[in-house]
Amino acid sequence: MRKLSVVLTISITILLLVLLSCERKAEIASPNDPPNTTLANIPVVNDTLFALVTLHWDGEDNDGFISGYQYRYITKHMVNGDSVVQEWVNTTQTSITIPFESSDLLNHQRFQVRAIDDKGDADPSPAEKEFYTVQTIFPQTEIISPKEEQQFFIIDQTTDWWQGVPLTYHATDQDGEVIEYAWKVDDGEWNWTTDTTLFIDPSYFETLDGSHKIYVTCRDNTNLVDPIGDVKTVNLIRPTFDQRILIIDETDESLFSGGLGVYKDADVDSFYARMFGTNESWDFKKQGMPPKSVLGRYKLVIWHADNPYSNAQNVHKLPANIEDIKDYLNVGGDFIMGGWRILKSFAQSESFPKTFDEGTFIHDYLHILTADESSSMPDFTGCTGFSGFTDIQIDPQKLKEFPYFSMLSQINIMPRRAGFTDVIYTYANDITGSTKWRGEPTGIRYYGTSFNTIVLGFPMFFIRESDAQIMANEMLKSLGY
Repeated sequence: MRKLSVVLTISITILLLVLLSCERKAEIASPNDPPNTTLANIPVVNDTLFALVTLHWDGEDNDGFISGYQYRYITKHMVNGDSVVQEWVNTTQTSITIPFESSDLLNHQRFQVRAIDDKGDADPSPAEKEFYTVQTIFPQTEIISPKEEQQFFIIDQTTDWWQGVPLTYHATDQDGEVIEYAWKVDDGEWNWTTDTTLFIDPSYFETLDGSHKIYVTCRDNTNLVDPIGDVKTVNLIRPTFDQRILIIDETDESLFSGGLGVYKDADVDSFYARMFGTNESWDFKKQGMPPKSVLGRYKLVIWHADNPYSNAQNVHKLPANIEDIKDYLNVGGDFIMGGWRILKSFAQSESFPKTFDEGTFIHDYLHILTADESSSMPDFTGCTGFSGFTDIQIDPQKLKEFPYFSMLSQINIMPRRAGFTDVIYTYANDITGSTKWRGEPTGIRYYGTSFNTIVLGFPMFFIRESDAQIMANEMLKSLGY
């Protein structure tokens, strides 16, 4: 009986093995069916179009699903006779706008797209569409600033005030739209961006000083890159600040009126040389604005414009050259400016009091929010010193003739100031009943992170010399000189 049971067990086992073997043979997978791709009937076959063409397609797979698509196009230049074959591009989209290569007068385009199924198989017969595109026009790029051979200060790294070498450009495209710009320095790599105004970091310059070329180009929406672009040569100056003080003499003695006409250029020059203990002077009237190669040698620049003026023709020239002064301050120079109606010269045609907006030199660099000017009737006799500064008096002998009567007129005051400023002088007079301007700030000092400034709203040349000497010494000491 036991023998029969063993035989039965063996027989059942053999039968199961046979059945399982037959089942495995029945599960052999069928081959994958490749996907199919169709293109929409827009654009019309053999139509002639602009190079920017939108195409639509779809795919289907009978035994799975579509995981993506690949497309490419082949361009034949009808005039030149050569062809350009693009690589296959992967996408999951079913509609795309393509800038077709269209450098010839007429270009035959053969567009192909194929679906990819979930097994990774591609449509063996891609959908195709043929049409023509007309020649596209290259965009053109132009550098607005800098100008050719313009000078710029440069330092080792950017700061809150100095962000790099400024660059501004624009581009035009007659038959399309500019979508991207690029710039480079000398033989460096192209840097693509959508910005048209930027600052070039010093790390892009192989050497920080000397002559460099800045190149720009652009790309339009048909993928054409300006083949010419624009280029400007710039000269970079690394400031050394190895000298102490430079005095820029903008005082025009020919505009001294009345009894002031006795004072000549040599008188003013020698006065400032004595006060500040230097013969380092630059005559603006004769030499124009000093180049950055000169400015960058001096730790402190003193600008005086001590003559009166009455119209736009003889207004002080500091505002017209203020960009150079801003560059100088940005890299760490210090600045003292003073003169007759010196703040009014920044808004000569506007009425005072005037509020200076953010972005202006007066607001951002001097931290003066509002400036005003005393009347044309002389009543200014000196200043009351503040913040450790000594009282000063005008020189009555220099101003004794008509129409000054030993006093000054049209003095600039600074009634509203921003932070980090100290009032160092206020308006003084001893005339009974003339109190409108008395006590108003006429001199301020700004404490900055990169630079320091002092602004005087009156001409220092007409301060009594003994007082002016004290005044000069105290200003220099305040600035650390």
